[in-house]
Amino acid sequence: MCQLVKKVTFEENIFIMQAINVGELKANFSEILKRVQAGEEIAILFGKRKKVVAKLVPEISEKKSRRKIGILDKKGSVKFNSDFKMTEAEFLGL
Repeated sequence: MCQLVKKVTFEENIFIMQAINVGELKANFSEILKRVQAGEEIAILFGKRKKVVAKLVPEISEKKSRRKIGILDKKGSVKFNSDFKMTEAEFLGL
């Protein structure tokens, strides 16, 4: 049986998430994982007091974006010795 748990953040926004006990997690593990993959956060309850001991949250896939060139313009410098064998473009990964 799923329960609703209030989660309060420091911004005072209140989020409601589903909570399940350990027995339900064991019995319905595959279904629970499908719900998490769909974006749902699920709290795991344990003990007589049903305290939240863990959360299952979907993994956030981060796309690596290319670095912006020029954000540190005039805030630093790079100097290469004359015997350096790598071009600036190779160094910056361009």
